[in-house]
Amino acid sequence: MTGLRYVYAVCRPFGTPLQAELTGIGGAPPALLHHHGLVAVVSTVPEADFSEEALKAHLEDLDWLSAAARAHEGVVDALTTVTTPLPLRLATVFRDDSAVRTMIEAREDHFRSLLDRLHDRVEWGVKVYLEAGPAESADTAQAPAPARPASGRDYLRRRRESSHAQEEKWQRAERFAHGLHECLAERAEEFRLHPAQNPALSGTRGQNVLNAAYLVSRKHSEEFVELVDRTKDEAAGIRVELTGPWAAYSFTGEAKS
Repeated sequence: MTGLRYVYAVCRPFGTPLQAELTGIGGAPPALLHHHGLVAVVSTVPEADFSEEALKAHLEDLDWLSAAARAHEGVVDALTTVTTPLPLRLATVFRDDSAVRTMIEAREDHFRSLLDRLHDRVEWGVKVYLEAGPAESADTAQAPAPARPASGRDYLRRRRESSHAQEEKWQRAERFAHGLHECLAERAEEFRLHPAQNPALSGTRGQNVLNAAYLVSRKHSEEFVELVDRTKDEAAGIRVELTGPWAAYSFTGEAKS
């Protein structure tokens, strides 16, 4: 079967071996391709799945795409434990090792500059959601059904009151998220503010108020995590989620997926 070279990431040479059982796309183990003092982390993938035409079809298949993204991120996550990788885009493939070396030479200065800037740093993700607090949810569940409006005017009054209450909750959540972001940004070296997630697409409960990524040195990561953890129960009806540590996807110019 004809194979192509799939590239997960580029990094500097490292001495700690990757886990022996680590596998990537299609179950193939990753290998290290050294060139010009840099390392491309690669594996062989079937051309039947990764040719231009095949990829067009696969990228419409959410199950295939999800499995490929998990395998890709699994290799990058493993690299993050031993070095500072620069993850490449999902489904970055080349004809052979020679083509991978040509890519490294073409982007060598860019790779070295990024590796210098991101050395020994990781990405942490922080999201803030507005949701019903436990007490509010319990009150809603136990409360009797509201009486039918006596008139159209009564109906409009109730709608205005409900809209006003929701607006107050949203403003409170925005103030909380702004304060948290300001605090975290002071302790991070860089940050990125991403668009709010659509709950219908993400499947996550609540309204996303803050969706941010922070670049933090490894030695300060424990302090950063503790700071986020201290905010998680500060405000009823507001949920804070922390993810990471990741490779610095948001700070390399390469899309995560």
